[in-house]
Amino acid sequence: MAGAINKLTDTKIEKSVKAAKLASSQSKGKASIVGDGGGLYLQISKTGAASWLFRYMRDRKAVGLGLGAYPDVSLKNARVKADACRTQLAEDRDPLTEKRASQTAAKEPVQKAKTFDECAAEYIADHRAEWKNAKHAQQWENTLAMYASPVIGDKAVDAITLVDIKKILAPIWTRKYETASRLRGRIESVLGWATVHELRTGDNPARWKGHLEHLLAKSSLTLRAVKHHAALPYADIPAFIRALSQQEGMARWALEFLILTACRTSEICQAKWSEIDLKKGLWTIPEERMKAGKEHRVPLSDRALTVLHSVKPLAIGEFIFPGGVKDKHLSNMAMMMLLRRMGHDKITVHGFRSTFRDWIGETTQHEFQVAEAALAHGLADKVVAAYARGDLYEKRYALMQDWSNYCWPAEKSKAIVV
Repeated sequence: MAGAINKLTDTKIEKSVKAAKLASSQSKGKASIVGDGGGLYLQISKTGAASWLFRYMRDRKAVGLGLGAYPDVSLKNARVKADACRTQLAEDRDPLTEKRASQTAAKEPVQKAKTFDECAAEYIADHRAEWKNAKHAQQWENTLAMYASPVIGDKAVDAITLVDIKKILAPIWTRKYETASRLRGRIESVLGWATVHELRTGDNPARWKGHLEHLLAKSSLTLRAVKHHAALPYADIPAFIRALSQQEGMARWALEFLILTACRTSEICQAKWSEIDLKKGLWTIPEERMKAGKEHRVPLSDRALTVLHSVKPLAIGEFIFPGGVKDKHLSNMAMMMLLRRMGHDKITVHGFRSTFRDWIGETTQHEFQVAEAALAHGLADKVVAAYARGDLYEKRYALMQDWSNYCWPAEKSKAIVV
């Protein structure tokens, strides 16, 4: 916190707040933060709402302490509060810990009447400094505002019940499972925060283990699968591939490579030549580009290698499938647009993974685990997953070669090799 302090003025603050409100009215608003020095900051939301934040390090961790909303807390008063925090730190005391202890000791009746939205705002303010980027906090604010606030936003936090939680989650549990699951966890965290601050008592109605799992468990696996990505029947794949071979442009090659490798759209579009070993017929996708956050080795069939050799002369940078702009990869929408031009506007690019999976299950003897490994799926049975530490590469190579042969029947293969 070394350096100049008292860098802000009331004029500068008003100017920043007005600019944020103006941008918000033009649908261009974005959150910002300005510093007064010495760890004191004014954070301004994309709607122009402002509040004070004191940042400091404690036990090598970043901590953010809310000092109140602006202009309720003036610049002068915010500086007084920040100075008190710096004094506490100099005496090896933790401002956040002491604030919480003071709130607990006071047990003011007004605290018991805090609404869910108020608690959510304080929770986010307390944890904002711990999160990797502003986008994380924005996601919290957006999901809670969209789904939770209309139901419990103005409700006293100690009056929220299981009925309220079900009313929030039930409409989206089967349609938007990932969103609903994250939302549930965020509501649980806010209510847990409120309990720690003695703003509510009793069980947390949003907890999963031993509670909501008995009410919504079926949705976590079975009902989640009800809405699939529209897919092409596997029986139509050979004819589709032949029609695809008559198309032009980079998206044509990218889509065929996607079908042959059963990978996701982003994994294909962002694929780099540095990830490919043409001699070994191996594509290694790094963990940071995988949905499961785990490195994935993709065995390349003969036809997949043919695709790579076909686009190699067109290489203009690090990406295997470059876009129309230098040093940019192919757009994630390029393959979808190609499908529409081919008259297949009722299926999705991601659906080809389902086509591949259906073909395995209905026409081959390849093992379940091999199929799941080819799709980079984690095993639902955690006990089995704990022992299945290999990636079944050799078995997957045989599977991908069988799939390639199905896509390009032997009698046609010679005619299409480029």
